[in-house]
Amino acid sequence: MAKRILGIVETAYRATVEEQDDTVLWLHHMLKNNGMDVSLLLRGNAVNYAVRGQDPGGLRFGDLGVEHAPALDHDLAALIERGVPVYVVDEDRQERGIPATRLVDGTRPVTRRELPSLFETFDQVWHW
Repeated sequence: MAKRILGIVETAYRATVEEQDDTVLWLHHMLKNNGMDVSLLLRGNAVNYAVRGQDPGGLRFGDLGVEHAPALDHDLAALIERGVPVYVVDEDRQERGIPATRLVDGTRPVTRRELPSLFETFDQVWHW
């Protein structure tokens, strides 16, 4: 029987100039594409991933422009479309002033109080 895996992303994406994707989101895409039962939980500063319509265009480091800026909201939407449940800790969203209406469609709010029960439904919990 396939193990159910929950990946927790808490530390927001700290890009390097040559990367255009968050490695953990990419990994979850690859795991799902290879038949694994994965879910994702965004907490802490990573709840910002779920804000719809972000525009990282124009990002520059001195004279160096980022050619392929990340589109984390699109990456999350693609995960959800593939059937990966994406949870967002509601209190973390609220603390950052993010209205629920700005979240990527299909994200699932979960309260801090509900986290232990959520964790119990998985065979493995990976914290990034």
